[in-house]
Amino acid sequence: MSIKDAYTGSRFGLSFELFPPKTPESEAVMWRTVDELMAFEPALITCTYGAGGSTRGTTLDVLKGVIARHDLPVASHLTCVGSSIDELRDYLREALALGVSAIVALRGDPPKGETAFQPVAGGLRYASELVALIRGEFPELGVLVAGYPETHQEAVSPEADLENLKRKCDAGGHVVVTQLFYDNADFFRFRDRCNAIGITAPLVPGVMPVTNYAQVRRIASLCKARLPESFTRPFEAAGDDEAAQFEAGVTFAARQVEELIAAGVPGVHFYVLNKSPATVRVLDHVGMKRAGA
Repeated sequence: MSIKDAYTGSRFGLSFELFPPKTPESEAVMWRTVDELMAFEPALITCTYGAGGSTRGTTLDVLKGVIARHDLPVASHLTCVGSSIDELRDYLREALALGVSAIVALRGDPPKGETAFQPVAGGLRYASELVALIRGEFPELGVLVAGYPETHQEAVSPEADLENLKRKCDAGGHVVVTQLFYDNADFFRFRDRCNAIGITAPLVPGVMPVTNYAQVRRIASLCKARLPESFTRPFEAAGDDEAAQFEAGVTFAARQVEELIAAGVPGVHFYVLNKSPATVRVLDHVGMKRAGA
């Protein structure tokens, strides 16, 4: 099954994103998370890596472990940051040899302390170039690309941002996975604009169930995601009560996903932060069946 087929068949395309753990304890939590989420029979597991590719080896270890435990399609994130084309090729060969099914192709953020992205000598400047490299030289790999319902923070305009997304899809991107957002109206407008410009790849919303208000405010500030009053009000009412914050986050995410599914999205990509309780609660609420249930 191709990555695109995972989101275009009769089966709902469900995917989960992990990040490389830093300690044995956090690794144990991550594997418990994976095992619990497998009950929902996801189409794909993805894994990020640290700034500038600092955890690429660990990323592949995580994905190799997912394959060994669950024989599931997996995707590695890959950015242009800090790598020449030859280094990117080396990584792609290694990923393919380990059984990786797809790449989440990204330009990547500028290294810490730098305000603008600059390619290294012999490197790539744009995610569309990375997509073209993968599709041209590693056609066995599926390619997922990033979309931004609220516009990428470095884009000069929403129109320019959308044209950049179309270049990535025209270069061979199979599936668009969006940055997190907390107002579905932003996603629906984005979907309409993608359709109008001729982007035909499946458009998969990225959702992050919130369990800690302070944490999500930090994350949202980094990617410039808007936090609407309908989202912030329950958290402000919860105050410092962690259990109340968890319930507020689960309730909001469940309603968000319920509305997205009703609007016909081909799947949902969950940013789970290596923890399962909130995502499990959301999936149960929206009626996702567990294997064997």
